Amino acid sequence: MQLPNPPHHEPHFIHRIGWMRAAVLGANDGIVSTASLLVGVASASAGRMEILLAGIAGLVAGAMSMAAGEYVSVSSQADTERADLKTEAKALKAMPGEELAELAAIYESRGVSPKTARAVAEELMAENALEAHARDELGISDVAKANPVQAAFSSAASFTVGAALPVLAAFLAPAAHTGTAIVAASLASLAALGMASAQLGGARKIRAVGRIVLWGAGAMAVTALVGRLFGVVV
Repeated sequence: MQLPNPPHHEPHFIHRIGWMRAAVLGANDGIVSTASLLVGVASASAGRMEILLAGIAGLVAGAMSMAAGEYVSVSSQADTERADLKTEAKALKAMPGEELAELAAIYESRGVSPKTARAVAEELMAENALEAHARDELGISDVAKANPVQAAFSSAASFTVGAALPVLAAFLAPAAHTGTAIVAASLASLAALGMASAQLGGARKIRAVGRIVLWGAGAMAVTALVGRLFGVVV
């Protein structure tokens, strides 16, 4: 007697997109913006205390800014989603036949035969009409649904962790090599972040590391140039 095949499971990463995007953005911004600020200040021949003060101020201000920015922007997305769902709910109540035909047409456009598309649309609408239209007509699903609090917390926490790395490098480095230590620690942190984000998202590691390190190095180079040219704390 042949035993039934075990359940088939495939690893997917889309369920992580809600918090991962905010976390990677926050960590990247924390490393790059704080390191760039510190390198610019160090290039202006500032002392260790001035460099550390600038770094701590940048860390706190950046974390609060990231939290507020993410919450406001994702809340706007959530408001738009709610407005669309409200409009769709009204349409389902006022024109159920037209909405059924619309849903069936969506499935037909994806290659389903007209008869099957109609049957699928009828069954899904009988189960949960609004959910079916939200997912297949509007592209709104629980996986990618806007979550302002989650995005704000992820961004602020990851920014704080990212910003702490160049500040720690500035604190531990010998005074004569502060700028070099900040750059080295920050580029290594960006490379690690690129590796981690690629691993979590199922992407190619070399490409992820390359782009994040390249942009980070560019930002630090520009602020170092500004600090050296003006010779003042920037």
